[in-house]
Amino acid sequence: VGAYVMMELLELVRSGIMHEVAMKVDSQVRDRLFNAVFQAKLRGAPGTPTQPFADLRTVCDFLPSPALMAMMDAPASLVFLVLVFIISPWLGALALVGALVQLAIAMRTEKRTMPVLMEANKAIIEAQNYANGALRNAQVIEARGMLENLHRRWAVMQQRFLLRQAQASDHNGLNTATSRFIQTMQGSLLLGAAAWLSINGGMLGGGGMMIVASTLGARVLAPLTQLVAQWRLVVNARDAYTRLNGALGAAQQRAPTMPLPSPKGRLTVESVMAAAPGTNVPILRNVSLFVDPGEVVVIVGPSAAGKTTLARLLVGVWPAATGKVRLDGVDVFAWNKEELGPHVGYLPQTVELFDGTIAANIARFGDPDMDKVRAASVQVGLGPLIDSLADGYDTRVGDDGAFLSGGQRQRVGLARALYGNPQFVVLDEPNSSMDEAGEQALLSTLAHLKARGATVVLNSHRTSVLPAADKMLVLRDGQVALFGPRDEVLAALQKAVEQAQHPNPGQPRGAPAGLALAGSRA
Repeated sequence: VGAYVMMELLELVRSGIMHEVAMKVDSQVRDRLFNAVFQAKLRGAPGTPTQPFADLRTVCDFLPSPALMAMMDAPASLVFLVLVFIISPWLGALALVGALVQLAIAMRTEKRTMPVLMEANKAIIEAQNYANGALRNAQVIEARGMLENLHRRWAVMQQRFLLRQAQASDHNGLNTATSRFIQTMQGSLLLGAAAWLSINGGMLGGGGMMIVASTLGARVLAPLTQLVAQWRLVVNARDAYTRLNGALGAAQQRAPTMPLPSPKGRLTVESVMAAAPGTNVPILRNVSLFVDPGEVVVIVGPSAAGKTTLARLLVGVWPAATGKVRLDGVDVFAWNKEELGPHVGYLPQTVELFDGTIAANIARFGDPDMDKVRAASVQVGLGPLIDSLADGYDTRVGDDGAFLSGGQRQRVGLARALYGNPQFVVLDEPNSSMDEAGEQALLSTLAHLKARGATVVLNSHRTSVLPAADKMLVLRDGQVALFGPRDEVLAALQKAVEQAQHPNPGQPRGAPAGLALAGSRA
């Protein structure tokens, strides 16, 4: 009884230690993993962004699991086998045969179930990704009557997962039953053999060692039996560890940089060529421009001209394949974003708000300075809307700003870009969802930014922002068609349009067509 109590106490202590190990692993890996997933999302890597977090949870759950405990007990099984051999070589040989059979079953389980379980894991990840994508667009699906078709496709993916899981369960169930049968029979066989040897005087210690030999022999097989029964956990944890290791290995560890002074806003783009992360197809080719502090540059051009790509390069979200984007002479992509971020205001084409209050979203989820929050809100014309809300700045916007209209989301995003008076501001289609009042507020904002010496780069398809522009950049097919002072560029565009309408006899008609297209879009 004392021995059994001691064994259970040791098992309890070991389980507690392994739970502490799991928590330690989580605390050491989660920050690196979050950064790795974030970088993968920036690079446009395929897959579900949240899958590595599920893999970390799978690995941490495996550490205190019975499967890993069985692996830890394997060395003790060798000790028990040696003790059985000391009691009787014949009983040791019988226990060794049982152990080899169990090992063969474990190897067969690995061979038969691992490929099927890997396919099942892949299938369930695909099904979950598809379901998540569908749920994010529930309103569109309902309005267009797409639910039945999407449900049918999801059901096919789910069925494929269930089929593979059933196949793995069948293989594993048969092997587990066989393993348990051998373990049960092993105890009886050892007990019977020990009795026969005791009667014939062939066992050390006489008849009193029968129970000892039988118990030790059963303990030899216990870890292998448990391992076979828990093999699915082993395969799942191994797959999760492989994916987790790959996610962490793909992350680029940026070298620490020395602190830099606050930027003044002098922007230089030097012969930049860029492609979307993960591809080799160039979107921008040989783009160059120079902007002084206090200048407003409006970028125009047809769709797919590369305006959004250039905006991402300017704030250091995407790297340039060749060339450099410099702010005050420093490479923007290499600049520590924790240090540079407060001095940069960026409004992407698709405004992403996060579940939280209006104040938290505007303050970039740092400790909100309400004076700065109110100043940014008033600057973009958001003050009357917030004052009309019952909770004011403490109003929750919902997931992805679901409780706000498109124009309101854009204004909140613009206020977030201007929070803290950044010196360098990049706005990608800031007025795409705004009404006339919103555009007037945007013009007032641009005038304010210009007055305080901020550098502003703005992408737009609308002519309403042109009065605030100092310079214009016309992009076409990823290349600079025109760049210079606003009035000169507008004059050149107008001339190109006139030449396209009334070409000179000796001038090819196709020469100014690109400028005419860009001019009509502007």
